[in-house]
Amino acid sequence: MAFNQGCRALVPTADADVRYFAYQLSALTEPLQAQGLGTTFVELSSSSLSDFKVHVPPLEEQRRIAEYLDAETGRIDAVSSAYSDIKILALQRRGVAVHSLVTGAFALDQKPSSLSWTESIPSHWAEVRLGLVATMGSGHTPSRLRSDWWVDCDIPWITTGEVSQVRDDRREVITETREKISKLGLANSSAELKPAGTVVLCRTASAGYSAIMGTNMATSQDFVTWTCGPDLDPAYLLWVLRAMRPDLLGRLAMGSTHKTIYVPDLQSLRIPLPPVEEQRKIVEKIRASNRRIDELVDKLDRQIDLLAERRQALITAAVTGQFDVTTAGRAGKAEASV
Repeated sequence: MAFNQGCRALVPTADADVRYFAYQLSALTEPLQAQGLGTTFVELSSSSLSDFKVHVPPLEEQRRIAEYLDAETGRIDAVSSAYSDIKILALQRRGVAVHSLVTGAFALDQKPSSLSWTESIPSHWAEVRLGLVATMGSGHTPSRLRSDWWVDCDIPWITTGEVSQVRDDRREVITETREKISKLGLANSSAELKPAGTVVLCRTASAGYSAIMGTNMATSQDFVTWTCGPDLDPAYLLWVLRAMRPDLLGRLAMGSTHKTIYVPDLQSLRIPLPPVEEQRKIVEKIRASNRRIDELVDKLDRQIDLLAERRQALITAAVTGQFDVTTAGRAGKAEASV
């Protein structure tokens, strides 16, 4: 196997169980990192690595420790993998629940839908072009060449940097932004100040992610906005857009390196539209369902983290001789047989 200059090879010069030394190096990650030098990126020199002290027990003991750790870390990894699989299923269930609720999948009386992302909707719902129930807008970036436009900036300005706040679909509302623009910059650009409650959708680098403005805000040109009229609840629109995201990306997004959803396609966007009171009830059901699933996901994440900590602590204790792996191995087998 070959490797680049960013890697170091450690080749045993005497009888050694390479598994044992791999485990030991795993336990020594922090001390090894402390030996690194550099500003742009940290590098561990060959001389520092060759001078680093390691434990070298007899070969048979190395093998016993390695075999013990192979077995124990394998068991831990299997449990962690099972938790990860459950987490994936829970998140899939979350998405299915949102899609079912915003399309009225549980209603008994259904009619065929013309929307590409659902086969039917309740008979008493409408399908409308989004522009008929919400005013669409866009954003802009004031010229960076005009330094006077970037003084006294106090207007929250949503850019692609804010997508990280809503990428997991847990948060609905954005209240803080990394950057702000000034009133002068707003007046001398195509940026528009939108009221709180306006729904935003990223259409470029992080295409498809959406949120609600928590206060009066502007956006960059990477976003489109919809200010809802009286027949459309902003939170309902938000969850419709999130349910539509796979369709938006698969059907409308263009580009190979960075996906872009073009404004004309968004201008013709159609959505299912129940009565506004029903929209609000749907949102409450979505929030309740998401809370239950998110609590489960958080518990699974904590368990996965604890298992990772247990795994690393076990490796460190074993390779530093803090316990007898022969005795521990017999105890583990006895517990497994009970």
